[in-house]
Amino acid sequence: MSGYRLLFVEDDRSISEMVGPYLEKEGYDVSYAYDGLEAERKFSQSQSDYDLVILDLMLPHKSGMEVLQSIRAVSLVPVLILSAKDGEVDKALGLGFGADDYLSKPFSLIELTARIKAAIRRANYTSKPETPPVSSSQRIYIGGLVVDMETYEVERDGISVRLTSKEFGILKMFVTHPGKVFTKAQIYASVWNDHYYGDENIINVHMRRLREKLEVDPSNPQYIKTLWGIGYKLEVDQT
Repeated sequence: MSGYRLLFVEDDRSISEMVGPYLEKEGYDVSYAYDGLEAERKFSQSQSDYDLVILDLMLPHKSGMEVLQSIRAVSLVPVLILSAKDGEVDKALGLGFGADDYLSKPFSLIELTARIKAAIRRANYTSKPETPPVSSSQRIYIGGLVVDMETYEVERDGISVRLTSKEFGILKMFVTHPGKVFTKAQIYASVWNDHYYGDENIINVHMRRLREKLEVDPSNPQYIKTLWGIGYKLEVDQT
């Protein structure tokens, strides 16, 4: 029995009635919300009790994106998105809304359970105190970028750039290993602290959003270069 508590937000009761009992048999304590307002109310009442939120994006009264924003304003609880619209998934993962993972509808219950376990495992891992890195007091300068490894602040050409935790994790990999090529599997394993199952969309979304924030021309990146069929690297020659 897992003992973990989930908030399952889904307006389609046929899906809730299929998925909920399955998760309960897997040992999860599942609470249900069927629209955006109910989801916000239930989360605000007992946010510290939830270990993960499963959130559909297409909800009555308040959209899943609005619910996600409300959750992220007060909590870093893992949020697993359910959606049939790739564009909405892109926004949830990459525009600072802060979703941790997603599943496209229709999905298998086995995969859903695997994603839940992985998200909770990552959250438990990252919540542990970490030993500060040797370079934590350093500011790294590459071209017009300034990356403060202690405060997690980033500047581009003197302008502050706000990154999500995952975006900063990716950037940290590159700036601490300039010129080194990283595959998508290596990026996922390091930043998400989990095995890579070949789902490129999560990496692609985060890389695209990171470039949009760091690059003057994201379609012709100056810093993070793509090596087609291999991976990515940080360009060290900025002269």
